[in-house]
Amino acid sequence: MEIRVLRYFLTVVREEGINRAAEVLHITQPTLSRQLSGLEEEMGVKLFDRGARKITLTREGMLLKRRAEEILSLVHKTEKELMEQEELIDGKITIGCGELAAVQILPRLFKTFSEKYPLVTYDLFTASADLVKEQMEKGLTDIGILLEPIDVEKFDFIRLHQKERWVVLMRPDDPLAEKEGVSAKDLEGRSLSLPRRLNVQNEVASWFGDSFSRLHVLFTSNLPTNAAIMVQSGLANAITVEGALPFWDKKNVIYRPLYPELSASSVLAWRKQQMFGPAVTRFIDHVKGNLNQKETGRRAVD
Repeated sequence: MEIRVLRYFLTVVREEGINRAAEVLHITQPTLSRQLSGLEEEMGVKLFDRGARKITLTREGMLLKRRAEEILSLVHKTEKELMEQEELIDGKITIGCGELAAVQILPRLFKTFSEKYPLVTYDLFTASADLVKEQMEKGLTDIGILLEPIDVEKFDFIRLHQKERWVVLMRPDDPLAEKEGVSAKDLEGRSLSLPRRLNVQNEVASWFGDSFSRLHVLFTSNLPTNAAIMVQSGLANAITVEGALPFWDKKNVIYRPLYPELSASSVLAWRKQQMFGPAVTRFIDHVKGNLNQKETGRRAVD
């Protein structure tokens, strides 16, 4: 006995006719008649007395009507309870990320996900892409927002729309502040702070070209905040991605973009074939449903 056929049966009872019931159910009258005949054959009893203008229930039909209403009521109640179980999902989702512009996608994702799963909490872990990736490989971080270039062959990922623009940090009284963009030549002879990641340094070195050998790299730093302290103290200019810089207090440190522009992209990634808990699994599905699926990939980033 199928739930679908019981719904057909009750519709026929309510509409007191097969033709009207077929219209309500958006199926053909012959199809509905076959379903009802099959139900009578399956039950081994006659359910309807078919009159010229309407059909009426037999005694067996009346019994089935009561039981069908009880069954469908229980089905509806069960479906509702299963849907409500989603609200009972709790747990903590750990997300690793650098100080990147791409982090700005998270508030919207958190807001819409929390509306559906209000018991879930979030742990934001701020670090360089290499450290976030290491934490993900160890299973200590669920999801990472990683600045390219990085090898993510062990991860599924979505490449994000936001571009990470490279800039130079400086004090407001620095002569470079008068420029709209900072060239490689402008930085020759200055003390600089570069990102700590070697593959990122290679990207920056490629942008500088021949000028890179003439740079005075006094510091390396894995996050812009520490580099900015050196900048504020007048010890160096820092080359970093724009990331969270627009939210900083511009009374102490400002920035100008590299010219010609240098930019990078970020990916939101999670380990392949990782057995995540319900909260993380649903969050990943939520991310896939809310971000552009054309960006989804299953390959290593060059």
